[in-house]
Amino acid sequence: MTRPLLSSPQRAGGRVTCPRRSGAQLAGPGPRGGGRSGAAPARPAVAVIMFLEIFLTLALGTIVYLFLSRKKEETLPIEEEWWGKGQKPDSEEDTTVRPFKVETTEAELNDLFRRLDQARFTEPLENSCFQYGFNSVYLRKVVSYWRNQFNWKKQVEVLNKFPQFKTKIEGLDVHFVHVKPPSLPEGRSAKPLLMVHGWPGSVYEFYKIIPLLTDPASHGLSDEHIFEVICPSIPGYGFSEASHKKGFNSVSAACIFYKLMCRLGFHEFYAQGGDWGWLICTNLAQIAPNHVKGLHLNMVSVTSMRFTQLLSILLGRYFPGLFGFQDEDVRRMFPFLKKGLYRILVEAGYAHIQATKPDTVGCGLNDSPVGLAAYILEKFSTWTDPEFRKLDDGGLERKYSLDDLLTNVMLYWVPGCMVSAMRFYKENFGKGIGTQKHEKLPVQVPTGIASFPNEVLHTPRSWAQQKYINIISFNFMPRGGHFAAFEEPELLAADIQQFVGRVEKEELWREKGK
Repeated sequence: MTRPLLSSPQRAGGRVTCPRRSGAQLAGPGPRGGGRSGAAPARPAVAVIMFLEIFLTLALGTIVYLFLSRKKEETLPIEEEWWGKGQKPDSEEDTTVRPFKVETTEAELNDLFRRLDQARFTEPLENSCFQYGFNSVYLRKVVSYWRNQFNWKKQVEVLNKFPQFKTKIEGLDVHFVHVKPPSLPEGRSAKPLLMVHGWPGSVYEFYKIIPLLTDPASHGLSDEHIFEVICPSIPGYGFSEASHKKGFNSVSAACIFYKLMCRLGFHEFYAQGGDWGWLICTNLAQIAPNHVKGLHLNMVSVTSMRFTQLLSILLGRYFPGLFGFQDEDVRRMFPFLKKGLYRILVEAGYAHIQATKPDTVGCGLNDSPVGLAAYILEKFSTWTDPEFRKLDDGGLERKYSLDDLLTNVMLYWVPGCMVSAMRFYKENFGKGIGTQKHEKLPVQVPTGIASFPNEVLHTPRSWAQQKYINIISFNFMPRGGHFAAFEEPELLAADIQQFVGRVEKEELWREKGK
């Protein structure tokens, strides 16, 4: 199924490249006279020298082997895959980039309304709030708003305010938003930035942060760095075609997005992500470290624990400095049973389902808009703030509007992509955690981490450095949770700006050093 990639992007010197746009004697004879007493000392000396020769040869060989092996493991290979229907055709793939617009029809809306009108609700337990999941009393309010006040046609216009496109890559129609700066100061150029969403999000998560990055001066931010933003939908999400073959995982998505950036003419670019975007962008930095100038993440997860990390869970609260913990790390992590283990157990049930039998529950969600909304929006409650579980409305409207939340839900309902989106968990976790090649490779690319206080699980810098060995920026954000770009776009934009500034300065210093 896989073949070495020979065309664009090309290989060169064992690395993935993207087309640009633009013996001496050991011992002398013994003493003359031939007596035993004169010859005996030479034999152990020769033996020692021979032993040293053998030892040095083996040591040198081992060092060379390890060096060469390490060099080979520095990057992930990129393969030519085919995820489309049937066999890959003999003809060359159409590389045309086509404009795309979101559209809707009366038939689509009438079908939605019929299903909303026929929804069945189960009464919640008294005083249960969101502790059993999405509270059905509040769900009735959401459904009523969806049916009677939410204007999908208007939200379609909102979605279409940014240019969107599609292009075929590895047999899949890949959808992406591509926004250029409205203007640039003379002599300046925009910095390409790839932003990748996760589950249960979509490209719509980035609609509030895009203007802050492409036109920062108009929004009260520094215009030292102006970006050209590319936000693709992960294949199987939104308007990107889902894989028709098994095995499409984060590395597969990273390869496709790398080819997308090459197709758009970007030789160097920045990458940013959270949730699945964290892993996809990490894989992208492992595939093409010479092309990803910097990697910015608002979520970091550790897939393998070393002994020192396990020990830090037990002793880090009492000896934080010994494990590189700061006061804020201690506050966010401990007591670990409550803030670590218990929270994962409470919040990770969905992941087990989706990593084992996604089609079973996915089919039900794909058929019921009410069930879909409850399943998705419950995450926007507890992943924004775990304390929201204690509220009757899940605190959803404290940080988001119902229009924004339902627009994201519609990007799962309209294309009918919930099943394929959930399958992404099985493709990534189906072979076990810590078994994949990318999980064992360090990331060399300059990395910036924005650590939000209400992220599902906090990862301290000392843990992250085991994987990301070139962290140049790690900031504790003052507020916010899992959906950073959606919830706190100003904070995230400012952190991206300062991170890119550090990368650019380091690059300038290196150039001057040459």
